[in-house]
Amino acid sequence: MIAFVSGTVAALAPDSAVVEVGGVGMAVQCTPDTLARLRVGRQARLHTSLVVREDSLTLYGFTDDDERQVFELLQTASGVGPRLAQAMLATHRPDTLRRAVATADERALTAVPGIGKKGAQKLLLELKDRLGAPVGAPAVGAPVSQGWRDQLHAALIGLGYATREADEAVTAVTPQAEAAGGTPQVGQLLKAALQTLNRAR
Repeated sequence: MIAFVSGTVAALAPDSAVVEVGGVGMAVQCTPDTLARLRVGRQARLHTSLVVREDSLTLYGFTDDDERQVFELLQTASGVGPRLAQAMLATHRPDTLRRAVATADERALTAVPGIGKKGAQKLLLELKDRLGAPVGAPAVGAPVSQGWRDQLHAALIGLGYATREADEAVTAVTPQAEAAGGTPQVGQLLKAALQTLNRAR
């Protein structure tokens, strides 16, 4: 198993990164939140999980080992493959998922594309004793961080968009960020920003 990859980020795409390791470009599938932290030409270290299929070998990358472990634990539930597990982590941080399962929060799970009401109920039952308790304390009444603007702008530039396009995309998702009522997730905003840019083209 490949536990992590460490090297220079050679390329970024909306759903993956290429990390050069010993002269070899490793394609790694990542969530928008993880991609938002990477920069082409900079060093990066991603914790990874290798998914082996009859016709493919796919490497999934994560910011930290906790995220990787949750990714693998999610797949122990019936009907959850790597793509759905990644979609769950693209929507929620690991602790948010743990809290959702611990409190039987169906709404949090149905917010994930591909999970309906019945699927959420089934997952809550299956994951109840697998994910464990939340590690960190939930943020209560946290002010909206303005740092997300710089992070999102830099992520869009890193994906190859022009400064003007990045500016327009940040402006377009600002209402969504402010409506979050807390510290907005850059990964979620990046996904929304890419959608607005694709519609504009």
